[in-house]
Amino acid sequence: MGPGWRYWLVAAAAVAWNAFGCLDFTMTASRNPAYLAQVPPDVIDWLDAAPTWTLVPWALGVWGGLAGSLLLLLRSRRAVPAFAVSLAGLAVSQVWQVSAGMPASMTTPPMLAVTAVIWAAALALPWFAWQQRREGVLR
Repeated sequence: MGPGWRYWLVAAAAVAWNAFGCLDFTMTASRNPAYLAQVPPDVIDWLDAAPTWTLVPWALGVWGGLAGSLLLLLRSRRAVPAFAVSLAGLAVSQVWQVSAGMPASMTTPPMLAVTAVIWAAALALPWFAWQQRREGVLR
């Protein structure tokens, strides 16, 4: 028996969620002026001062999440390690952000809530994929 509608709902939502993360990464890393017009100046200054290597874990986080989500759609067991890479990328990015002294506009309650939601998704998706692999849904 194949996966039920809840599986497909989670997989589709994961693709949408992680695609937005990839869009945010691409627009920010390419310094798209129209996209960055919504970002506070202190964050732009902080991003401009960030070491180039910080793009690597961020890229692994967002693109690993999208890969894992697409692999869920394909019902591939490789979704589990893709989500693990994504989680590791997020962890390294967050450690750097905290240690680098984030600007005040990134530590407001709404921004911290966004960070909490990102972490919740980054932890839930590998768990979901692992459960689906264990149940034989992922091949």
